[in-house]
Amino acid sequence: TILLINKKKNMLDIQTINKGSDFKNNLNRNDFVNFLYTHLEPFGDEKKAIDKCIDYAFSTEAGKGGFLLAAYNNDELAGALIMNDTGMEGYIPEHILVYIAVNSKFRNQGIGKQIVDAALEIAQGDIALHVEYNNPAKRLYERLGFESKYAEMRLKRDH
Repeated sequence: TILLINKKKNMLDIQTINKGSDFKNNLNRNDFVNFLYTHLEPFGDEKKAIDKCIDYAFSTEAGKGGFLLAAYNNDELAGALIMNDTGMEGYIPEHILVYIAVNSKFRNQGIGKQIVDAALEIAQGDIALHVEYNNPAKRLYERLGFESKYAEMRLKRDH
């Protein structure tokens, strides 16, 4: 558990979740998925994709893994993050910040920055993330030192 102070002088309690049994404060995996799904708003994915990302973070297979962060403001879930390991050290960043969301009623209070700062402390090595150009969080990532190095291109195939 990492304790940080937000701008309103309330204690922000950031808990690391490395496996299913680490969920606390009446938070379960389904609640975590629902929180991200709800608060990612137009920049999110389907619940099934978020759940799959958690499976990857909790994996003990070589090259996989990661962690989740749950941030509480006065015992209320204020933010959530999922960081996955890539297993590609040396040519691709070791980690990818896949999801981060802050409850809309806690936005613009520095909570997102505190959650990312906590993730940066935990993750050893380089970190990549994908952010849409029109996502307001892009400015936060740039202030934290993230740079736009490549344009991502995708070939989408029907499954």
